Amino acid sequence: MAVRRLGVPRRVTVQSGQGGVPVAVGRTRVDAVNEDWVVEDRWWTGKPLRRRYFELVLSDGRNVVVFLDLVNGRWFLQRA
Repeated sequence: MAVRRLGVPRRVTVQSGQGGVPVAVGRTRVDAVNEDWVVEDRWWTGKPLRRRYFELVLSDGRNVVVFLDLVNGRWFLQRA
């Protein structure tokens, strides 16, 4: 039996506006930003984790969580 991790982040294209806040995820416009927060963890290891998260409401009605990896500058979709 194979084990599959749930909630694995996947790369996504995000257009950001003023202050780095997302204005579109893929081709879908952001209607609202519910919350944003920064996570800094594993600073004591050789692979620190630094992410800026956004909980968004998209124009198609979906609630999603995306994050910007502050180490490599890439965007990921955490939850759709």
